[in-house]
Amino acid sequence: MGTPHASACVEEAERTLVELRDALAKAGIKLPSLGIDPVSVVREAPCPLVELGRCSVETAARLVAALR
Repeated sequence: MGTPHASACVEEAERTLVELRDALAKAGIKLPSLGIDPVSVVREAPCPLVELGRCSVETAARLVAALR
């Protein structure tokens, strides 16, 4: 993360992750593997990706219901 732009991208991803985690919690949904994909951050020009991870079928059904 050698440039201010790269740092800003990572910070934005972290803020968005917190917002997503909070919004999911309000809907009663917890994604245990939710996080920033580490490989996407260590590149020369970081472009962070949010890793949603795996979840149970019950959690997937709650996501479907929340998105409808």
